[in-house]
Amino acid sequence: MSAPYWRLSSFYLCYFATLGAFIPYWSLYLKEQGFNPAEIGQLSAFLVGTKIIAPNLWGWIADHTRKNLRIIRSTSFFAAFLFAGFLTIHNYMEFAWLTIGFSFFWNAPLPLYEATTLAHLQADSHRYSRIRLWGSVGFILTVIGVGKLLDSQPILLLPIMITALLTLTWLTTLATPESRSVSHDHSPTRIASIIKKPEVLAFLLVYVLIQFAHAPYYVFYSIYLKQHLYSTTTTGLLWSLGVIAEIVLFLFMKGLLRRYSLRGILLTSLIFAVLRWVLIGTYVDNIYVLLFAQLLHAATFGGTHIAAIHFVHRFFDQQHQAKGQALYHSLSFGLGGMLGSLSSGYYWESLGSHAVYSAAALSCGVAFVIAYIWVDRKHDMYSYKTR
Repeated sequence: MSAPYWRLSSFYLCYFATLGAFIPYWSLYLKEQGFNPAEIGQLSAFLVGTKIIAPNLWGWIADHTRKNLRIIRSTSFFAAFLFAGFLTIHNYMEFAWLTIGFSFFWNAPLPLYEATTLAHLQADSHRYSRIRLWGSVGFILTVIGVGKLLDSQPILLLPIMITALLTLTWLTTLATPESRSVSHDHSPTRIASIIKKPEVLAFLLVYVLIQFAHAPYYVFYSIYLKQHLYSTTTTGLLWSLGVIAEIVLFLFMKGLLRRYSLRGILLTSLIFAVLRWVLIGTYVDNIYVLLFAQLLHAATFGGTHIAAIHFVHRFFDQQHQAKGQALYHSLSFGLGGMLGSLSSGYYWESLGSHAVYSAAALSCGVAFVIAYIWVDRKHDMYSYKTR
């Protein structure tokens, strides 16, 4: 039975369309509400910090109950319901508590949906990138549309738009079919024995460092561009260019996975990541350099993420797929994103943007060294071949 391509793709379309409205512009909305860079960094850290706990909790429940879709649907609903609360609150503590509550549910659906998608694809897991690229399309549509809208309309409209997109995301989960269950081995591998392998620990540390480096981009890039007199439309176009490059990579990823190892894709992506953060931190007033730097998003996010999804799928057996995807998301986007958001928020004004992006480049350089030493090129799991 073939995978329900369009129903799976519709979730990614709406989920990342929500992120396209949220990530580039939420910091601008918080700034408009009167919060300073440290407070914006803290609120962003709360948003990603719940990923340390929430995905692992929901992943554990999903693997033990085998109710992935029920959890995806309920958490998507409560994420939309709680986010609507931002329409009525104003002070920092209210924002902090609502951010924690909203993100506790919002951080659950994606890793569980990744496991559901791979369960539908089974032996055709190389088709994942063709489904995931619709998330990038959704991101582009909203990042450009919202950017143009906010050039002429007050940013106070942003929570309304995001609430509507969250609601659409929940509706797509209702159309997603259950995947075929796969029987487990009689003596399944304990998840602890998987995690404590040196190559697994090294890989997870690499991804913590990657997302630590991405945090100042996600949190402060729009503010950074506004400080250098770029319009909201131009900001949206720059964000979109990065995701367009990501889509192109996804289209060719099947061929790349046949020709190159996951290790090779990861190491190359990390080299480009170092270059990207150096360029953004040094040449912000040169639009052509920024355009080139955004093209590197294909590698810094697209290449590293695809490698990680296949890495988790191969390392964790069927019984632990949801927990494995949750662990990847919680440590990379959660722990790495939280530490990066907090540190960039605290040092954005005291050390300056150049120092913050230089630290991001250094983080990816350290990640490269760890991956080069501990991700064994001879290990079969890093060589991807489609069946």
